[in-house]
Amino acid sequence: MRNEMGCPVTNLLPQPVVAAPTAGEFALTDATRIRFDASLRDAAYLLQETLRRATGLPVPIVEGDAAVSLTRDAAMDDEAYALSVDAAGVRITAGGARGAHWAVQTLLQLLPPSIYRRGSATSGWSVPAVRIEDAPRFAWRGLMLDVARHFFPVHEVLRLIDQLAMHRLNVLQLHLTDDQGWRVEILRHPRLTEVGAWRSGSQRGAGPDASFDPTPHGGFYTQDDLREIVAYAAARGVTVVPEIELPGHVQAAMAAYPEIGHARESEPWTRWGINPHALNVEESTIAFFCDVLDEVIDIFPSELIGIGGDECKKDEWRADAATQERMRSLGLSSEDELQSWFIARIDEHVRSRRRRLYGWDEILEGGLVEGATVASWRGSAGAVIAARRGSDVVMCPEDTVYFDYRQSDSPDEPIPTGLVTTVSSVRAFDPVPAVLVGAERDRILGGQGNVWTEHIDSARRLDYQVFPRACALAEALWSGPVGLDSFDARLSVHLERLDAAGIEYRPASGPHPWQKIPGVPGKHYDRAERAAEIARLTANLE
Repeated sequence: MRNEMGCPVTNLLPQPVVAAPTAGEFALTDATRIRFDASLRDAAYLLQETLRRATGLPVPIVEGDAAVSLTRDAAMDDEAYALSVDAAGVRITAGGARGAHWAVQTLLQLLPPSIYRRGSATSGWSVPAVRIEDAPRFAWRGLMLDVARHFFPVHEVLRLIDQLAMHRLNVLQLHLTDDQGWRVEILRHPRLTEVGAWRSGSQRGAGPDASFDPTPHGGFYTQDDLREIVAYAAARGVTVVPEIELPGHVQAAMAAYPEIGHARESEPWTRWGINPHALNVEESTIAFFCDVLDEVIDIFPSELIGIGGDECKKDEWRADAATQERMRSLGLSSEDELQSWFIARIDEHVRSRRRRLYGWDEILEGGLVEGATVASWRGSAGAVIAARRGSDVVMCPEDTVYFDYRQSDSPDEPIPTGLVTTVSSVRAFDPVPAVLVGAERDRILGGQGNVWTEHIDSARRLDYQVFPRACALAEALWSGPVGLDSFDARLSVHLERLDAAGIEYRPASGPHPWQKIPGVPGKHYDRAERAAEIARLTANLE
């Protein structure tokens, strides 16, 4: 069967470094076998599973000769791969397990879009002959999913991991806690989920005309749930980075354990926005969160452990006599320095567990914790400061890669919030600030898209907000400027793959009727006014 996409070699996404079509094709038949080097087993099994599901062919794994082979070459970078197809078979050479995963994803794109279906009536499968050599531009190619504002069950998280792997995105940051919910089981502090995982209702919409939905909302992941997510992701080349918010965004935790804060709240917050509460800075509170992070570290093998650090309102610290006395005894002159001290105490414990901190660019306020990786979301100011100080940076500027933001100025956009971020603006994203030079530029690990879920309460809504912008992000981070001119044409073909995979993306012409949410207000930002506000907010970064 000829591929219905025309010439699939020219329609790959992300665009490989080298993709040269050659003569002929390789036909998949009942006789097709797979062999692999032991270190590439997960990629080989995923290929076998996908081919079996869609084609109905047995494609057994063997130890001897096979038409499809996966071989490791230690001289190549871990994520690099070479893929060669001719009439005799498919040969994958990869630097490591991740490179093999990305080679498999590229191979699948050479097949008809129906390869992404869970069953198919198609017959006569073949792969066009090609020579591909490929490696990513950036090591960190991620997506942050906020599961605190709205909970996403395990199977929906696993589905998202499949989507990331399909696009060679290799990091999923899970925002597990916030004012509106605590989503991770902590055995030493069970009330975090008994109380903190449930709220009595939710704000609906944004701005002064927002309403209230009294439907209770909640859920949490058991530790076994999270281990399943981590293992599933690892078997697809994706690292899961957990995030536990502190010292702000903590009402869900305070509702469960009031002694860690300054106020008594009966439940997680039912509203959106920046909450006024912050943790107290007592030694017992630091010990509490060290307990929490110990259990989180036992679940997640990622080198980086997220601790948030963003949007911490410090009014309670200013008004609290005990906190002010604590500052004086520590020789601290500002509440920003107190936050930095608090985070440094957490960092000390995380380091003792042989991990490193990962936090939003507010962790620069009051002084950067040495060795922490900074997620620069308020433009590039935090990235520049952190990189010049020798710290690693992940770029995720809100004006470009916030996927909860509206995708056009149309009134039909569902609950339109923030700035307009389009597919084309995401594809043009370059995570390296132009002012950085030399070794400073090497501190930019890459970038990620952020998905805050105040107004995203289902997998269908998530699909709409994330795709096809995530396709553009994947190529921006993998390919850089290579393939920019052909991106729109390749994306139009790639949408057939999204259709086959059951991803309910936003059409270029605007939302389908069933994707609209009429009558629910959003909150728009004026781009110039927002830029001025961000400049003001980042003026005190150190």
